[in-house]
Amino acid sequence: MRRKNARGASGNRLFRFDRELGSRWVAGSDEAGRGCLAGPLVAAAVLFDVEALGIRERRALALLNDSKQHTPEGREELYPIVLRTAAKVAVVSRCAPGIDDRGLHVTNLAALRDALIRVARPGAICLTDGFAVPDFGFEQRAVIGGDATSAAIAAASIVAKVTRDRFMRRADELHPGWQFAAHVGYSTPEHRDAIQRQGVSPLHRMSFASTAYQQLAL
Repeated sequence: MRRKNARGASGNRLFRFDRELGSRWVAGSDEAGRGCLAGPLVAAAVLFDVEALGIRERRALALLNDSKQHTPEGREELYPIVLRTAAKVAVVSRCAPGIDDRGLHVTNLAALRDALIRVARPGAICLTDGFAVPDFGFEQRAVIGGDATSAAIAAASIVAKVTRDRFMRRADELHPGWQFAAHVGYSTPEHRDAIQRQGVSPLHRMSFASTAYQQLAL
């Protein structure tokens, strides 16, 4: 039997939070890749019909939690379960040049908002992790530590992370040498060393003030 993660959180507790909001429809949003040197920012939104989730569905999602608390294999296992049990799922991606042009924070808020718009429906409560997004006509609430509090946000975290990691593993084949499959764009020592050796790829975000770029003639 698989152990619960270190936080001791469970899908049952997260769904209890969503049910106590008092709405049948709860949408959660989260992103992956905000702190990366390379690759897209991926935002996802997941809408649950909390009244339609039966015992079988809740059992399947019992290990649902913040994607960072799972191994890559654990996230891949939960990913199809979320797609099967959610009423609606949306994914929005923003490329590195777009992030450089508009700024990371603005890009992040816009992506989360766009993802929520695609799943929201009348009567839904839309949840974000930590901060509100620009108004889009539906009730929204910012939940501190939302990916470890709300099932809808945790599900969106899983979808966003799995989607982005799969993209970066494919990008490793198209842009060899930066080891994207290993670090998926985050600023690891290996990634910074690769930048020093061979410069930047089309996937790198040049608006980041990273020490990895300081020795390059950009």
